[in-house]
Amino acid sequence: MASFALGRSRSSGDTREARAGLMLRALIVLLLLVSVASLGTGAAGLTLADLLHAALNGELSPRDQVIFWNIRLPRLAMGLLIGAALAVSGALMQGLFRNPLADPGIVGVGAGAGLGAVLAIVLGGLLPAEIAVHFGGQLVPVAAFLGGWAATLLLYRLATRGGHTSVANMLLAGIALGALAGAVTGILVYVADDKQLRDLTFWSMGSLAGAGWGKLATALPLILPVLLFSPLMARGLNALALGEAQAAHLGIEVERLKQLIILGVAAATGASVAVAGGIGFIGIVVPHLLRISTGPNHRYLLPNAAVLGASLLVGADMIARTIVAPAELPIGIVTAVLGAPVFLWILMRRQGLVGI
Repeated sequence: MASFALGRSRSSGDTREARAGLMLRALIVLLLLVSVASLGTGAAGLTLADLLHAALNGELSPRDQVIFWNIRLPRLAMGLLIGAALAVSGALMQGLFRNPLADPGIVGVGAGAGLGAVLAIVLGGLLPAEIAVHFGGQLVPVAAFLGGWAATLLLYRLATRGGHTSVANMLLAGIALGALAGAVTGILVYVADDKQLRDLTFWSMGSLAGAGWGKLATALPLILPVLLFSPLMARGLNALALGEAQAAHLGIEVERLKQLIILGVAAATGASVAVAGGIGFIGIVVPHLLRISTGPNHRYLLPNAAVLGASLLVGADMIARTIVAPAELPIGIVTAVLGAPVFLWILMRRQGLVGI
């Protein structure tokens, strides 16, 4: 009887592994299709077929070259990078907190980055001219990244005692820090002028409109290492699902794993928020949907989350560029419209209100 149960368990595991592998291949195909469609989408009315035809016939005009190389291609690369970063960060945080509804914002990156951006927008004009010239147009992204990192380090310090980091204390401290950042932000919004309020509104809703090779070069060194090394944390996250004590008995350095996850999520999410503003729901919805469909094994969950997150953000950016063309909708609105119903379905499913 025991051998039958063991065989059935192995069969179930093999089925899930096969399903996860199949899902990854399907998501890669989806990513390629969405990427190709993105390169052919824009307010200029220049399709990918037009670009290919012009390139093959040597008729690619300077205007077309600028549109393709300086606008659409870096925008696609930025969408792929940020979408993957947010989804993987969400999967890491859900694994760390052992809660499928955890979000990258738990580590305080969102609150700190938002406060840093607001400070730069409202008070940036008070900086000496020499400093303002040195930063150029990158003052807001730099301030947002520094604010996110400062908040994360503060939360980590508050939640760590005697070399042990309490995820529960980090969650509570994050709530308090978010409330404090919101209060300070409210004061700054109150004293901001109309132009600053407009800038604050558009930054908070997120956008890839300012994507360029310079911003990509800034974010890539912070995000790419997290994406590349996150699969190495899969074994530790799988063991952590059994509890911290059990994971330690299995040879996992639990505190070191926590440190790597928290700092990695802070780097990836902080860089994403800094260059693209606030983009919600990717980090919480993507990993949870994959966990429902292919299981909780982080060996497959993390790469699948990266590919699906990248695909969804690029797809949302295409919708943002075309739905009110020639104007452009902030991408945060699109991800909220798409992600909020899915999030509500997840909550109802957990409570047994829906059967699928």
